[in-house]
Amino acid sequence: MRWDEFAAACPELASLGEERLRVRELCLVGTLRRNGYPRISPVEPEFVDGELMLGMMWQSPKALDLLRDPRCVVHSVVSDREGTEGDFKLYARARDVPDPARRERYRKTIKARIDWEPTEPDYHLFALDVDSAGFVVFGDDAHGLAWDPKRGLRRWSQRLS
Repeated sequence: MRWDEFAAACPELASLGEERLRVRELCLVGTLRRNGYPRISPVEPEFVDGELMLGMMWQSPKALDLLRDPRCVVHSVVSDREGTEGDFKLYARARDVPDPARRERYRKTIKARIDWEPTEPDYHLFALDVDSAGFVVFGDDAHGLAWDPKRGLRRWSQRLS
């Protein structure tokens, strides 16, 4: 499902996820290499017209991974070793975006944010279809949320003594 559909199905988790992805303007994306080993790479997430999009350098290894196998995980950047700010994980499938109008809206969104835009056609663009998501906070008030379309939203908490 598109990001906006995920946000409608689970607004609390989508809100936490969007905030974590926007605050650092960077996330980590996990892909599967041709040999089956995982690859983790930084990428700038962008929210465009209700979709979560990832732009990548032309022919980059992570883009080639996604063209071959669209399964991926997106993880918010964690900057606190205690984990008290929380981290967001999104399990998704990446769809290549060849449509010129959607690519133009992506480019305009980036231009507005950082005063730069990729040139056509020298980049890959993927829109993510959400399969499941989670959010975890560690520390004295450890708790988490998990969501998938079959089981809906689940919560857990753990109080440390």
